[in-house]
Amino acid sequence: MTIWDGISEFVAVVDAGSFSAAAKRLDVSISHVSRHVAKLEVRLGVRLLTRTTRSVRLTDAGDKYYRRCKNLTEELAEANQILMGQTAEIGGRIRVSAAGAFAECYVAPALADFAKQHPKIIIEMNFNSRRVNLIDEGFDFAIRYGVMEDSSLIARKLTNRRLIACASPDYLKKRGRPMAPEELKDHSCLRSNSVRWRFRYPDDYRFIRVAGVWSSNNGVALVAAAVRGLGIIYLPHVNLSNELESGLLIPVLEDYCDDDLASWVVYPNQRYLPLRVERAIDFLVEKFHN
Repeated sequence: MTIWDGISEFVAVVDAGSFSAAAKRLDVSISHVSRHVAKLEVRLGVRLLTRTTRSVRLTDAGDKYYRRCKNLTEELAEANQILMGQTAEIGGRIRVSAAGAFAECYVAPALADFAKQHPKIIIEMNFNSRRVNLIDEGFDFAIRYGVMEDSSLIARKLTNRRLIACASPDYLKKRGRPMAPEELKDHSCLRSNSVRWRFRYPDDYRFIRVAGVWSSNNGVALVAAAVRGLGIIYLPHVNLSNELESGLLIPVLEDYCDDDLASWVVYPNQRYLPLRVERAIDFLVEKFHN
């Protein structure tokens, strides 16, 4: 018995959806698959699968174990291909956490190009403004914006993104145009996930506390409120490009807007990344660098 005994059978059951389908995929008997999975559970001292007459489901422990084992088996297959002198054809699932217009308009199409180049790759993009725990929730990497604070993650820059402050012509006509960030205390500001906006001054960056009648963690909702004259918005240019070009929104405080923020691809600090994940990250970094 080795540490690998039962793992390939366990992964095959999850991937195929049943013991019988896994047996056909591995070209062995159903009893062989069932026996090896059962021995694996005994050895680990935990139940990995919940079995019924009609279905097989992962337990919580089984779900976490499957994700790690899946990566291991795919890495082993890739290593074998390389040693045999073949070009490793990457395949498998890549789970990505993302949010915002930049990810929707630029990262998603880039990953679609990557998937087109590698037909065996399966991409899952989860759009959620909540900051997920990549390891606990099974994500391979995330697209994030702003200043990186989590030192447990590796961050690679995709591109710098300049913020734009703007408001509708109707709002500026009624409330006036702010000439300095300090004047925002007299204005209605449309807030996303912070009540402190950072602006660039000749000597340093400063934070200005803002307030208003509308807040949302969704950029589309904020832009809609700004177009309707509810206040001043402060978002990356990609969120505002159409409204700025059409004149629905007018820039303000141009000399103060923050231009030192970036979008990043972040991933856990693991010794070995699955080859498919490593190549996807390299593809994105090169794509946006160019």
